[in-house]
Amino acid sequence: MQIDINTPQSARIWNYWLGGKDHYAVDREAGDAVIAHIPDIPEGARAERAFLVRAVRRLVETEGLRQFLDVGTGLPTANNTHEVAQRLDPESRIVYVDNDPTVLAHARALLTSTPEGATDYLDADMRQPGDIIEAAKRTLDFSRPIGLMMLGVVNHLMDDEEAYRVVRELVDALPEGSFLVLTHSSAEVHGEPMLRAMRETTERGGTPIRARTAAEIEGLFAGTELLEPGVVSCSQWCPDTPGEPKPVYLFGGVGRIG
Repeated sequence: MQIDINTPQSARIWNYWLGGKDHYAVDREAGDAVIAHIPDIPEGARAERAFLVRAVRRLVETEGLRQFLDVGTGLPTANNTHEVAQRLDPESRIVYVDNDPTVLAHARALLTSTPEGATDYLDADMRQPGDIIEAAKRTLDFSRPIGLMMLGVVNHLMDDEEAYRVVRELVDALPEGSFLVLTHSSAEVHGEPMLRAMRETTERGGTPIRARTAAEIEGLFAGTELLEPGVVSCSQWCPDTPGEPKPVYLFGGVGRIG
């Protein structure tokens, strides 16, 4: 599959906001257009990555997980799932899933595993959960708990029925004691400027994206037991420092399966 450098792509825009180098002029232009509406949008990207670190740390240190299925990998930056998990336990095993050619090219080059653990990469579409699960079984042991990571990807499923189906089928395939870690774009912090930015991004030809309310995002955790504090702005999920951090537009949570 050929990389299209003339159309903005969500993973590359995200990489730009995170301060990475894997993006093109069209991605920077689209990213800057969003910043014009919402100047603190890069803070949301950084807050979500910090949420990933805290969630993976919780699952490894407190819940004893050593396996992760990361659906919607995005471009490698600092503190990817395998880096966080394998720092805590080098035997951790991680499977990444994405179907964007840019992401896959960088994943193969940059996402390396410790000798004790394992990392695999699947070229697959999240709308086909059965294919993902079958391929992931090459690396992960589905008789043991798995952390399902879905950060900032379900918001690209525009249809509600499809979004809930995809998450439900992935959750239903995991053994008892597994966890769902999910974040999703919301307009509850910025209101209409966020909705306008999403419309304009889609109109530019970028990956379609939509917002859902906190209640709708909580519905994606059906069949799981949400850990405290539930679905909140991801900057405010179990922060490392005292006080209440500034809310960001990405809401998320962690749910126990079974």
